[in-house]
Amino acid sequence: MNKFTHLTEDGKAQMVDVSQKVPTAREAIARGKVVLGEKVFQAVVDQNIPKGDLFATARIAGILAAKKTANLIPLCHPLPLTKVEVDFSLSPEDKSLNIEARAKTVAQTGVEMEALTAVSVAALTVYDMCKGIDKALRITEIRLVKKTGGKSGTLILE
Repeated sequence: MNKFTHLTEDGKAQMVDVSQKVPTAREAIARGKVVLGEKVFQAVVDQNIPKGDLFATARIAGILAAKKTANLIPLCHPLPLTKVEVDFSLSPEDKSLNIEARAKTVAQTGVEMEALTAVSVAALTVYDMCKGIDKALRITEIRLVKKTGGKSGTLILE
């Protein structure tokens, strides 16, 4: 039977003790998508979002969220992030906005949660800034696509 690392022997929640692990360079990349629909897609292309600069605002929101991940996810370690990037690309085929976040650190545990949180909050920010045009936006496909570093090494999921 697998031992749950976030539970004590008597079943209580715990933060995993990583104090004996050697800090290593770690990186994680996550992606997500916001399906915009025709009207919002065109407003994004035309840079005509009433609430302002969509990409700058969503990028900053994602970076700030990555920095606050340990405050949002129970039992997640606070990490000294060395880099967080959030990038966007438009997909005319399905009228969507693709979001990619990259988080880096030198630490004793990985940055997957930080990259995933950055994508999630960037997507929520896109929704918030565009919902006045159309509330039928859909946030989809948030996932980890790559991680490097640590005991388990490199994992590529896409």
